[in-house]
Amino acid sequence: MPSIDPSALMGPLWTLLAYVALGWLAARRLAVDPRPVATLLIYLVAPLTFFRGLVLGGPTPAYLLLTLAAFATASLLAISVHRLTRRRFAPQESALLAFSAGTGNTGYFGLPVALVLLPPEGVTLYLFCVLGITLYEFTVGFYLSARGQFSVAESLAKIVRLPLVYAFLAALAVSGLGLEVPAAAMEGLAVFPATYTLMGMMIIGMTLGRVSLREVDTRFIGACVAVRCLLWPLLALGAVVGLGAIAPLSRELAMAMLLLGVVPMAANVVVVAMELGIAPAKGALAVLVTTLAAPLLIPFYLTLMMRLAGL
Repeated sequence: MPSIDPSALMGPLWTLLAYVALGWLAARRLAVDPRPVATLLIYLVAPLTFFRGLVLGGPTPAYLLLTLAAFATASLLAISVHRLTRRRFAPQESALLAFSAGTGNTGYFGLPVALVLLPPEGVTLYLFCVLGITLYEFTVGFYLSARGQFSVAESLAKIVRLPLVYAFLAALAVSGLGLEVPAAAMEGLAVFPATYTLMGMMIIGMTLGRVSLREVDTRFIGACVAVRCLLWPLLALGAVVGLGAIAPLSRELAMAMLLLGVVPMAANVVVVAMELGIAPAKGALAVLVTTLAAPLLIPFYLTLMMRLAGL
């Protein structure tokens, strides 16, 4: 039975932690404010990264079905967690917990791991699933987060202003109409994926640089870890086994789905929390805990889940 070598994950992990450390230094030594960085990520870097990835991916109906399924799954999970936790946590904490429940570090951390573990076809399938989760983050997820502090009307108004939705529609229009983006433009956009990763992880460090021991909330962190490290693996395994019982499921798609279930918490939890002002320090601590645990948990979970799924 196949197993996952933990050493294969150490490269991506140390790179991401180095970015976090740079962010911490920027906040502690240079007094860099992370809030403008979060705004830049949400309103400029993320939409351009998303547009480029979708155009290059060459979306087909089958690929977009994966995107839709990932979006629907993330949205339903987040809404369910929000309903379960809104009476047990403060409004801002409940909103942040709901947002984090629907997503994971599928891009910054998951993509390097996917490149190590999956063949090219598997990486493509994984990327279109990631697109659905990213779309959730900046629509349903952003709305749930905003409701922790704003009214329904104000929350919807914030979503309407988010450019990522329009970047998604623009990319679909370009692909559907057979338009060709100039090579010079695509070459210029090539810098944004790396920028997205760097800034996304640095903002965790910037937020941690302002954290005091008083802000360590074990109850909130424990709830985040439970959703990410228990609920998501069970959901991913159930989906693979269930779909495999209905129709043949390719090994590449099954592995892509399992990987979605075992990545650590999303760095965008901190980005959105920072933009909306909803407990970013608590979010950063929870993200850091799951990221540090990832090199041990991912090989263990994937090996066990592959065995249970018969892969």
